[in-house]
Amino acid sequence: MSITRRAVLLASALANAPRARAETTPIRIGQVAPASGPGADFGRFMRDGATLARDQVNAAGGVLGRPVELISEDDQTTNPGAVLAFSRLAARGDIVAFLGPASSTQNHAIAPGVLKAGLPVMFGGTDPLLTRAGNPWLFRCRPNDLYSARAMAEFGAKDLGKRSWAVVYSSDAFGTSGMKTLLAALETLGLKPVLVQAYANQQPDFTPTVLQLRQSGADLIASYFTFPNDLAVFARQLRQLGVATPWIGSPSIVTSSAINLGGQALAGSYGVADFHPAASPQAGDFAERFTRSFGAIPDLFAAWPYDGVMLLARAMAAAGSTDPAAVRTALLAIRDYHGAEGEYRFDAAGDGLRSYNIVRNEGGKIAFVRQIGFSD
Repeated sequence: MSITRRAVLLASALANAPRARAETTPIRIGQVAPASGPGADFGRFMRDGATLARDQVNAAGGVLGRPVELISEDDQTTNPGAVLAFSRLAARGDIVAFLGPASSTQNHAIAPGVLKAGLPVMFGGTDPLLTRAGNPWLFRCRPNDLYSARAMAEFGAKDLGKRSWAVVYSSDAFGTSGMKTLLAALETLGLKPVLVQAYANQQPDFTPTVLQLRQSGADLIASYFTFPNDLAVFARQLRQLGVATPWIGSPSIVTSSAINLGGQALAGSYGVADFHPAASPQAGDFAERFTRSFGAIPDLFAAWPYDGVMLLARAMAAAGSTDPAAVRTALLAIRDYHGAEGEYRFDAAGDGLRSYNIVRNEGGKIAFVRQIGFSD
């Protein structure tokens, strides 16, 4: 081979090398999830749900011909921990999108960092204010609490026929927002609760609250609890003090942690759940895949991260790029995508879902009752 020919081949190889490496470099998605603290149990579900989606996407050839890789950081179930976890991931320089925390208060904490990073974040916090603050990079993979409150109010007032409500809620961002939206939903039905009571997270004793509730004459308890351990303590003390009032709670009441910790004290309670295997064929398929892969029945903390990864993969494929602005535009264009959580139709604020499932705890088994959806 001539020196000239050899030089041409070498130059061609060198020119193509960076392109070849770029095409096989993994698309890295950062995940902020608790591996420690009171949320460690649901953090495991979050990571497993995302992992299932990653494996499914990679088995189908990846995104843009590249494999997807998940990089997770522990948020320690605290606001400072969430900020540190997100900052560590953003500082890497190779993350193209994120799965954010499940807690509303932690999403509020990282929101300034999200705005600075300028990368899409799929998150699970349900406080409506998270998508009303003008941050263009936040995309919610659960229905917000405007819908949980409306579903709770409709089912409690119309299906159960209850008129005297007691509302118990966490004083954090999630609980306070849920309480406000529920009071507004009840007002539209001409109802004013007989008791509205806040509590601080990690409460060791709910006796004063339970006694107030017993004396209130309420015929239905509605709750927004953040952590399953608080919920379990409250449930046991309700039963110990002889309170048998029907109860409907926010999604935390039907998580695996709450079911395990609360035991029979939660039997007969209702919940609004954004995920249930019986809600749709897609939910059932996800549940079957998850159980086959991890040997456990998934709960809602597994479903939304699964959808988050699948939605990001879909948006990147549609955009033909991992460029953040292009991916954001593609996410906003998604219509009628049926995920494990439901049918996604993102609006300009970044909210994609508008329905909740009513479920009932039947001796530790969560039974599907019906779905309540909204067009607005």
